[in-house]
Amino acid sequence: MKKFIIPSVLLSLLLSCGSGEKYFEKHAVIPQGATNEEIIDIAARVTPTRNQLEWQQMELTAFIHYGINTYTNREWGYGDESPKLFNPSDFDAEAIVRTFKGAGMSGMIYTAKHHDGFCLWPTATTEYSVKNSPWKDGKGDVVRELRNACEKYGMKFGVYLSPWDRNAVSYGDSPAYNKFFIEQLTELLSNYGEVHEVWFDGACGEGPNGKKQEYDWTAILAKIRELQPKAVTAIMGDDVRWVGNEGGLGRETEWSASVFAPGSYTHKKAANDSLGLNEMSKDLGSRELVARAQEAYWYPSEVDVSIRPGWFYHDYQDSQVRSLANLVNIYYRSVGCNSVLLLNIPPDRRGLLHEVDVQRIKELSDYISKTFAENQVVNGNSLWKAEAGATMEYTLKPGAMVNTFLIQEDIAQGQRVEDFLVETYSNGAWQYAAEGTTIGYKRLLRFSDCQPEKIRVTIRGTRATANISNVGMYYAEPLVEQNARVLLSHVNTAEWKSVGADAAMAFDGNRETAWTAEGLSALIVDMGKEEAVKG
Repeated sequence: MKKFIIPSVLLSLLLSCGSGEKYFEKHAVIPQGATNEEIIDIAARVTPTRNQLEWQQMELTAFIHYGINTYTNREWGYGDESPKLFNPSDFDAEAIVRTFKGAGMSGMIYTAKHHDGFCLWPTATTEYSVKNSPWKDGKGDVVRELRNACEKYGMKFGVYLSPWDRNAVSYGDSPAYNKFFIEQLTELLSNYGEVHEVWFDGACGEGPNGKKQEYDWTAILAKIRELQPKAVTAIMGDDVRWVGNEGGLGRETEWSASVFAPGSYTHKKAANDSLGLNEMSKDLGSRELVARAQEAYWYPSEVDVSIRPGWFYHDYQDSQVRSLANLVNIYYRSVGCNSVLLLNIPPDRRGLLHEVDVQRIKELSDYISKTFAENQVVNGNSLWKAEAGATMEYTLKPGAMVNTFLIQEDIAQGQRVEDFLVETYSNGAWQYAAEGTTIGYKRLLRFSDCQPEKIRVTIRGTRATANISNVGMYYAEPLVEQNARVLLSHVNTAEWKSVGADAAMAFDGNRETAWTAEGLSALIVDMGKEEAVKG
């Protein structure tokens, strides 16, 4: 971790450096006495490390929850399940990884140990592992086989090692358990080649057993840096942030350049409490928030979600696998909202991915590949350095039908766009298409089908000069959620207001009145507050 403290005498030099811009890799400390403008400028110059940049470019990765819980039909084990329960009949690491690779996934993370404490590699730290299972007469190693398969098929490999351990006798004796946990981590990071991501949640057993464990995150992260310097640390690490939910929904305004202190920092609680922040806060990087902060971080979002209701396989959920329409929506709300999508696909009791799951992720891969196969914008990948208020027009290929807009920033130079507008030109007039707030690595917006001659992008707000690296237009075939039923009648319309037109009669509750408009006019409604509408 690199810290930069900027003396006030040098601050003016930093802010007037012109083309020779100064950057703060991963972390910047805000100097005392800095003005709001100076603070925002510093936040605009926080950039990712090389590891974080490579991680962001992965976009779509796989998560595997597979262990004792697969055979007990539980989500959380108790740590007293017999190792003899783990005995897959047809475990095939290559088939699993080959399926992920074919589905366009660039890496996978395996749950080497969950909260039950059962280790899926023959560890020397405990007897509670595969070495005491009947699978391969105790000589099997799930971690080894998956790691080898990833190497064979060119996939990046990561591990999830649960800090909470309901089997370990030392859990609750903080110094002893931290030593035990680091020994397990050392095995995984020393004996299996390159590890790209190390994933921890913050689970901590504080139940009736009275055990309370304080994890030594400083020592844990130091060991990772020592053994796997190219790995990113996720969730309780300081490279990758949990999005705040397990429903696959990224924020509409998602700042990688954030003021939310990483989970492993010793001052995390005090720093976040002072700003009123937690993992689920809607705002992690607005101007108002940044102006009150003492530090800024490059701490991008990872969206973890399961293809099934549970994280481990349960046969009664075979009919509850997410639909293609739902997964596509998740893709737009994660990858399309400046995040990386970590999609969990759990192997079944055979040790294979279930056929329904395999078919669904293939459908998702085919849909994404078809949608983004050809950019209809001419020269959309030319770098555009944009100030606030700047516009750029792009020509589209003749006759192109489009309904999806893509835009990217060169995040190696920071995340800077705060607000932008997209318009389409056809029949001699400009029409509103879409608008957004943050961009970051990638932003996707959907709108009605149209065949414009050109588009116009306006950067309505930015921190310093924005670096737009790519603009695209595509056509995504419409998908219908077959079992969706949205009950808008349950949503209170009392606070609704029309935007840009006097269209209140469209939602005044009176069937005798109606809003009418000439041609393709947008009806925009400000609902007054955020509503969760479920189907």
